[in-house]
Amino acid sequence: MDLPANDGSKPLPDAGRPLRVWDLPTRLFHWALVTLVIVSFVSGKVGGTWMRYHMWSGDTILALLVFRLAWGFVGGRYVRFSDFMRGPGAVLRYARTLMHRDAPKHLGHNPLGGWSVLAMLASLLVQASTGLFANDDIITEGPLYPWVSKATSDWLTHIHRLNQQILIVLISLHVAAILFYLMVKHENLIRPMFTGRKYWLGLGQPTADHPWRAVLIAGLSALGVYLLVR
Repeated sequence: MDLPANDGSKPLPDAGRPLRVWDLPTRLFHWALVTLVIVSFVSGKVGGTWMRYHMWSGDTILALLVFRLAWGFVGGRYVRFSDFMRGPGAVLRYARTLMHRDAPKHLGHNPLGGWSVLAMLASLLVQASTGLFANDDIITEGPLYPWVSKATSDWLTHIHRLNQQILIVLISLHVAAILFYLMVKHENLIRPMFTGRKYWLGLGQPTADHPWRAVLIAGLSALGVYLLVR
């Protein structure tokens, strides 16, 4: 949705009305994922007895990802994949206007941001999934390690370690983009992820939280992962 707007982060004179964009389940998912990715990275680097926390964190991340994939179809308006996934042409057109002062603003994810979200979800899904089968040749084995041969586990462990580097690059680009929008385009993307609201001029429909739908999907996601790894 391309509509005129202010920086989308805080009220200014004639800045428009506060509009709920990010529903509560999406915000809880986002910050839980940020926390668990940090826990996974630190515990994986420390190793030893910390690997139990690494595996618990990975299992929880997998449940969160299952939730987010489902939420991308039935969640709030601006978190649905249909709202922000655009073709290559739209992405290129947006990229060409990125440094322009009159570049179009978006209530939800812009075309570049949409693909960034998809890439990060895909990389996280690869990381959590391969971790289920991985081993460290010492004492730690993923919960699904017995399902595959040692050679297959070693290959998936290699993918797990390689994808970690890809994930670090994607996260770094994500943080860099947030800083770019904050310092260059004067658009605060962090605050709305806490409050759920952007200040918007023009037309726009607020999103809904759908709390019971979110609870049901989150419960089913957690149950499915628990039954898989127990």
